[in-house]
Amino acid sequence: MRGGVTIFLLALAIKLYALPGKGSVTIGVPSAATERVKYGADQLKNTLIAAGYTVHVNPASMKQANGTYIGLHSDAGGKKESFSIEARGVEITITGADATGILYGCLALADKVKESGELPKALSFSDAPEMVLRGACIGIQKPYYLPGHNVYEYPYTPQTFPWLYDKKLWIQVLDSMVYNRMNSLYLWNGHPFASLVKLKDYPYAVEVDEATFKKNEEMYRFLTTEADKRGIWVIQMFYNIIVSKPFAEKNHLKTQERERPIIPVIADYTRKSIAAFVEKYPNVGLMVCLGEAMEGIGNDDIEWFTKTIIPGVRDGMKTLGITEEPPIVLRAHDTDAPAVMKAALPLYKNLYTEAKFNGEALTVPRPRGTWAQLHQTLSQLGSMHIANVHILANLEPFRYGSPDFIQQSVLGMNEVLGAHGLHLYPESSYWDWPYSADSIRGGERLLQIERDWIWYKAWSRYAWRSKRNRQEEIGFWSERMGDQFGIGKEKGAAVLQAYEAMGEIAPKLLRRFGITDGNRQTLTLGMLMTQLINPYRYGLFTLLYDGESPEGEMLIDYADKEWKGNAHHGETPVQIAREVRAHGDAAVAALKTIGNVSKNKEEFARIENDAACYRALAYHYAAKTEAALLVLRYKYSDDIKDLEKALPLLKESVDWYKKLVSLTEGTYLYANSMQTQQRKIPIRGVDGTFKTWKEVLVPFEKELTVFQHKLDSLKSNPKVNAVKTRPYIAAKIMNKDKPVARFFVDSLAQPFSDTTLSIRSLAPELKGLKGLKLSYKAQLQQGTFYTFSNTRPVKVLVGFFQPQKSAFAKDTFFLKAPELETNALANDYGQAETRIANALVIPGMPQLNVHMYEFKPGINTLKLEKGVAIVLGFIEGSQPVKVYDAGLYESGNKKQVDWLFE
Repeated sequence: MRGGVTIFLLALAIKLYALPGKGSVTIGVPSAATERVKYGADQLKNTLIAAGYTVHVNPASMKQANGTYIGLHSDAGGKKESFSIEARGVEITITGADATGILYGCLALADKVKESGELPKALSFSDAPEMVLRGACIGIQKPYYLPGHNVYEYPYTPQTFPWLYDKKLWIQVLDSMVYNRMNSLYLWNGHPFASLVKLKDYPYAVEVDEATFKKNEEMYRFLTTEADKRGIWVIQMFYNIIVSKPFAEKNHLKTQERERPIIPVIADYTRKSIAAFVEKYPNVGLMVCLGEAMEGIGNDDIEWFTKTIIPGVRDGMKTLGITEEPPIVLRAHDTDAPAVMKAALPLYKNLYTEAKFNGEALTVPRPRGTWAQLHQTLSQLGSMHIANVHILANLEPFRYGSPDFIQQSVLGMNEVLGAHGLHLYPESSYWDWPYSADSIRGGERLLQIERDWIWYKAWSRYAWRSKRNRQEEIGFWSERMGDQFGIGKEKGAAVLQAYEAMGEIAPKLLRRFGITDGNRQTLTLGMLMTQLINPYRYGLFTLLYDGESPEGEMLIDYADKEWKGNAHHGETPVQIAREVRAHGDAAVAALKTIGNVSKNKEEFARIENDAACYRALAYHYAAKTEAALLVLRYKYSDDIKDLEKALPLLKESVDWYKKLVSLTEGTYLYANSMQTQQRKIPIRGVDGTFKTWKEVLVPFEKELTVFQHKLDSLKSNPKVNAVKTRPYIAAKIMNKDKPVARFFVDSLAQPFSDTTLSIRSLAPELKGLKGLKLSYKAQLQQGTFYTFSNTRPVKVLVGFFQPQKSAFAKDTFFLKAPELETNALANDYGQAETRIANALVIPGMPQLNVHMYEFKPGINTLKLEKGVAIVLGFIEGSQPVKVYDAGLYESGNKKQVDWLFE
């Protein structure tokens, strides 16, 4: 009996084995095939086996007599990464212009097999990417500072970045990238060299222990090898000038200090670090950020790039005995990139340039003005120019997946900016990679590459080819949305409608109401009323409106024109308030039509919640900005009825914000992934505070209460004093440098030692302070370095002039106020915030804003870069400095209404 069963099973197995499948396929691989070509052949093989084929991978010379033959060939005459597929019966040929072209041809054929379930019998297909570089970015950084370190300073260690050593995760990331036809991976870090190379002359500079150093070497070899298989070029980014902590301590320096000149020992250390890196990893590109940690405008950035960076790369080449130049990407951030490139191109040819698309946000598909001109200038240099979709501070933490907005943006990169490369940041939570901000029961974390698959798929799809038929794209995305949730193409179209409606809200809100395109503002946390009605007080970054928005009006412009009866122009605040409400309603309504889903139910519920969040955010902003317009009208009318009309709208905005709090509580860990002192709008975030809507609701409720109280006071006493000020108490300091003349701050005082410019009017609390009578000419040539000692904490008040000039115009006179958009260290002394706006009038000079530098007891140095400013005096550190707008202009005092909310 037992033997009979055995014979029966054996016969059944033979019979099943003999059943005809889909046939035999041989993939012929060239004998000199690279690992990249072999990888492509393996991917095609796996797809064919899954579809039911028997597959053999043989050298091209061993062609099988039976079955289908797929030959892989190279033809160097085509465009880089291009390929063609020709199928005639049982003969299929994949021809690539290079190894990556063959790889993409294999993947394209595999995609067709997945769609139809079988190999094509007749096909003539060719394809090539529009953008030469299509890359994703991963920040090897954290939402907080490490102890003893400053911004961007994160050594590569398993304790800080456990995911960095997770090979399974890296394979998932790289597979996702090649699936989307991305060919570059950017790793961002302030100073990676001290984690990756050792220097004979500076052995003490290494920032990790020996065991970690070996792990880093292994990790980097693994990553670069696996990336190369998939046609992905790894690019290591670094900032200038940053040095390792042990190097800084050994040489009695700071790890980074923007104002210091180029020091020989730092230049030598950096040059040798780069040389060692190139020698060790010759196939890894370098991305250089000249700004932020060094003064970005002037000769220093040119000197550093041409006399330290490029020579360092050449030193590494010489040691290796190679002549092919490794690529260098110059980041056009806080530097005069055209001037740097003009000096560098005669010395080094394999250069790329990169600039932000919409700053650190997503606002408009077609940038304009001077921002577009910068891109256009860089794209015409003859080198490759890359558009960088950076940080996305206005999108996080909610999901974003509007294929239409993304397609239009890539078209804008091509047609307006002249970019031929894409450098894509994560959609949100950049500082918290690899996780999203979603709060999941049990403490689980969602991976960004899984949650935000639409983000990566859409940008890479249109970077490959941007000109695609809109109706066909609706069909393409509807099908994929339907597949994700098991609801079919028709209902998938409703998910697409929701994504595209949500996708309009954040861009429109920021470009019409925001303070900045930078990550010091978290749009989804809302804005204070004073930020809406007096944006210049908060360091308005005018480029947001001049280059990264359609032509239109800010709230203050609209209110002024409305009162004067002037015609409105372009996109208006009233229009946007109406439109974002409609987008929010449309997103929620579209998802309600779907009903139950059969797949990924939890993710669908999270998308529904995001739609509700966007709707609440839209209604909150709409009501608050409408209230702001009535408050601004009061500036002109002096009619309390305008304020009375504003009150219910402000209440409505708080009610909608409470809904946002309830929708995010338990579903999100935070709104913004950058949780350091750089974040300032709506509320300054320090040590991870004010990162949730529940926290920010408190100041929003307070400003409503204050407004109600002030309104009641105005009704009972129309002449109530709006702003009360108290004179500052001067602090005692001792000069520790060469003597500097002083002047008493008052009307008719002359603040400069070599001009007759004099003060006409000033904010009353400044009167009587003793300022530094500095040389106008010396400030231009040398900057300001003033060393003093103090036994108690002091605050130094510095006046920065605010000239009206085009974005990125090089100002040869006035020192730019501390600005976090371009200088990550701009708030190390609390100096990034305007304390008194329009505080002082000097006839013939621009408006002046007062900023404050805080110093602890000891010997301190006030360091200001080159440019004219006024050091107005030193005050006791314990004295509060009220933040307000003094409203002083050469034409007279302009009424401000900030006091209604403070």
